[in-house]
Amino acid sequence: MYGPRWKGAMELDELQSQTFLRATAVTRDAYPPERRMVGERLFRYLDRRAFGVVSSTRPDGRPHAALTSYVRRGANFWMPTVAGAVRETNVRHEPWLVLVITEGDRSEHVVVIVEGPCTIVAKPDVPSDVAATASETWVSVWLRLDAARLISYAAEGARA
Repeated sequence: MYGPRWKGAMELDELQSQTFLRATAVTRDAYPPERRMVGERLFRYLDRRAFGVVSSTRPDGRPHAALTSYVRRGANFWMPTVAGAVRETNVRHEPWLVLVITEGDRSEHVVVIVEGPCTIVAKPDVPSDVAATASETWVSVWLRLDAARLISYAAEGARA
């Protein structure tokens, strides 16, 4: 079904299928199968986007959300940051993130929600193809979100 170029799409499709098998009826109703992005559509959407909102949990339990850039490799989402940043500190305490990638409004909106365990990766240990995407000198560590759950939705008028 997928050629070598789309191998990652198969992995994302399987992850999304498994997520919906474990989802509540309310979630399945809110994200009906005909509105979910799959295959090349999901793959291309995620790779076309460069920013999302990442949510972490502060040590005192309060949520924290921030805009972040990301690079996707398979079902891993790499996010550059600075050592000591709130999100990096939060991951040290609670190594789980939620990344929301969205665009559009009303009948044209699209959303992908990814969540999973997160690892802090020192700059020298980041794969070279990932590190090459961030030319900023401020990047001192990367957060690698290993997707454990993924859901998507594309409204009928969405161009994604």
